Amino acid sequence: MKIVGRKREKESLMKCLYSKRPEFLVVYGRRRVGKTYLIKEFFNKQFSFYTTGLTDDKMKGQLRAFNESLLFYGSEEKEQPKDWFEAFSRLRQLLESDTVYREPINNRRLVFLDELPWMDTARSDFKSALDYFWNSWGSSQEDLVLIVCGSATSWIISNLLTNKKGFHNRVTKRIHLNPFSLSECEELYELNDIAMTRKQMIESYMVFGGIPHYLNLMDSRLSLAQNINELCFKEYGELHNEYYNLFYSLFDKPGKHMAIIQALSANAEGLTRTELSKVKEIGGGSVLTKNLRELEECGFIRRYSNFTKEENSAIYQLIDPFTLFSIRFIESKKFDSWNEYINSPSYNAWRGNSFELVCLNHVDQIKASLGISGIETNEFAWKSSKPGQAAQIDLIIDRKDDVINLCEMKYTNEDYALDQEESDKLLKRMNLFQKETATKKAIHITLVSGNGFKQNKYSGIVQNVITGEDLFQG
Repeated sequence: MKIVGRKREKESLMKCLYSKRPEFLVVYGRRRVGKTYLIKEFFNKQFSFYTTGLTDDKMKGQLRAFNESLLFYGSEEKEQPKDWFEAFSRLRQLLESDTVYREPINNRRLVFLDELPWMDTARSDFKSALDYFWNSWGSSQEDLVLIVCGSATSWIISNLLTNKKGFHNRVTKRIHLNPFSLSECEELYELNDIAMTRKQMIESYMVFGGIPHYLNLMDSRLSLAQNINELCFKEYGELHNEYYNLFYSLFDKPGKHMAIIQALSANAEGLTRTELSKVKEIGGGSVLTKNLRELEECGFIRRYSNFTKEENSAIYQLIDPFTLFSIRFIESKKFDSWNEYINSPSYNAWRGNSFELVCLNHVDQIKASLGISGIETNEFAWKSSKPGQAAQIDLIIDRKDDVINLCEMKYTNEDYALDQEESDKLLKRMNLFQKETATKKAIHITLVSGNGFKQNKYSGIVQNVITGEDLFQG
């Protein structure tokens, strides 16, 4: 099957094949983002050894599955390994055999351990056995590529990416698989024969984000609204309980992670770490630091520095469209149908907020539309420090060519047109920003309008207009 997008990731995988050293590659990312699919399709499902962990099974079951894979790939030992040390010893024997599969490009041995965190059950010594397998043998095999994968991001980060013991500096490459961009979503829709306008694709992104599995569930015979209703609001819908399944698959104890998400969903402008720590269900300390890092790694939240760079001014914002949609509509259980929400006050408020998330997930496309892809930039948020001022800018692009783009994001049914009230707001916000930051750079008001822009007598204050079409750049 065709791999949609993933250019950077495919280049990383190809480098592993052409490398002349042992490679230990970690692929991680949220549930349903396409990790297993990418690896299997890139290597045409041909491995020297492949196995996957079993969800919610104990050590005995995990070893049984591992042994079945050993037998499938040619191991002559029939009896199930008694522990993980013996299991990895048999894997080594298999990989050292003359008949083991080698990929045709560079004659390398490929090992793919999928859903690795599930194998690490209580008191199983799995990590010690994997550590010994790699450090005592694998790390000296110049033709070995070990690929490990998992959705339990907290396990991956804690045990592989930031571990200071056995795996410290052992991981040679990492791929953090992100959701699709709008252009990749469009490619997938075309592949699945789903007919949509680009406006509808943006609206689908506002609900499902760029999660390939969610998009693959859509029925080409139904409209977007019908698909949302069937998948999310029907009790049998495949995404009806996905919000809970998502967090329980990623984190061992997701209560605090979900409390952070809930708090941020109620504050579109974002919250500082100090503000989050005051929420009883969240708390503070090192646990909060860890939870915020994990949510950021998974792409649920984004950490922005306040442009004024005040102490403890970093702002955390929810940027995952599907979790925002789930909290606002599926979990609220106010209505049983998506059509009942459409055009309600809560729907209109969500739509504006969700389009901002689409934009925050397409900063590279915004920069390309501005013609500044080759210019070094930093992205910030800003909130006025003046008492009584509600002024905030969610996306500021600070450029090395002495220009600052203040981005305003709008989503309307028709072409957006500035009126005097909105024009006055933009000018006031810009003047406040200029005064509080004392910046010497030129300030450009940049409008990102999902459905076009209508010129009128107030349009002159806007230096740059970016439309929804521009967000589809590759």
